Amino acid sequence: MTNKIKVARVEKGLTQSQLAQRVKATRQTIGLIEKGKYNPSLNLCISIARELGKTLDDLFWEEL
Repeated sequence: MTNKIKVARVEKGLTQSQLAQRVKATRQTIGLIEKGKYNPSLNLCISIARELGKTLDDLFWEEL
């Protein structure tokens, strides 16, 4: 599966550190989310989606 968060972040020209700073998380947390090894809180999901100009469905919904 293509990592939707990483793709959206790169499209916005942001590093993991820049995105982390904007959503009040650590770079390590963003890295783990992108690797699918961390389940972020709903509030963090919303913050990431807003910062990247995407919907929650765009970033987090997996088609079956």
